[in-house]
Amino acid sequence: MDNISQQLDEIEVLKAIFEDQWQIDTETGTYSMQINEDVKLFITLDPAYPSHAPPKYELMAPGLTSTQKNVIKNEFQHIYEEECGNPIIFQWIEKLKEIISKELSNDISCNNCDIDVNPDSVVLNGNRNNESIKHKVLNITHGPTIVDRKSVFQGHVCEIKDERDVKEFMKYLLENKKIAQATHNISAYRLSLPNSVIMQDCDDDGEAHAASRILHLLQILKLTNVMVVVSRWYGGIHLGPDRFKHINNAARQVLVEAGLISR
Repeated sequence: MDNISQQLDEIEVLKAIFEDQWQIDTETGTYSMQINEDVKLFITLDPAYPSHAPPKYELMAPGLTSTQKNVIKNEFQHIYEEECGNPIIFQWIEKLKEIISKELSNDISCNNCDIDVNPDSVVLNGNRNNESIKHKVLNITHGPTIVDRKSVFQGHVCEIKDERDVKEFMKYLLENKKIAQATHNISAYRLSLPNSVIMQDCDDDGEAHAASRILHLLQILKLTNVMVVVSRWYGGIHLGPDRFKHINNAARQVLVEAGLISR
């Protein structure tokens, strides 16, 4: 049986098993599976699947750590290698459910969101009158959004003085339900320490090779005592290398908004 025939048969079976949980975006051909309230799996079928390539996938799971996402990635790869060209999407879904059940329990949801943000928009305005005192103390700026094929990118920047500010900034952002539900929150920071020592680090949050690009931008601009986070809300369509362009642009735009670099 050829790949297309196997794909069609597998999709029919998945629809029968999962019913309304298994959805298709008819415009893009991307399938999605709502695992639970906070975890959603997007699947795109490669023409070479299942005989010579696995499906492509994206995971919308704000409650998962980078370590947990890597566990899922490794398990998915293990299943693909074990099945030797057979359909695997059902096994991926069941494995994902198993991992979430074990790792997250009831801790996935972000229920302590203190920021008053329009629920119909991911845009955050750093100058709103109802901003918390913490926001003003940390001197946080939110940049404009970039939209491409239903994916949304937005940068956030904070001036930091020590590692505690790094943790506080990320904690503050994730208190916002919109940001917590982003598919990726990619971060990078640089701190100036005594004796001309620079401390720097970055976190891909599941978007491989993205954070190092933000860090490289900070290095080129010679910025210190600054942390940048770029949130990406995945729209179900793979953007390829364009996603890195948007991540860099979102980072640069928020640095401009904050007055840390010129236009």
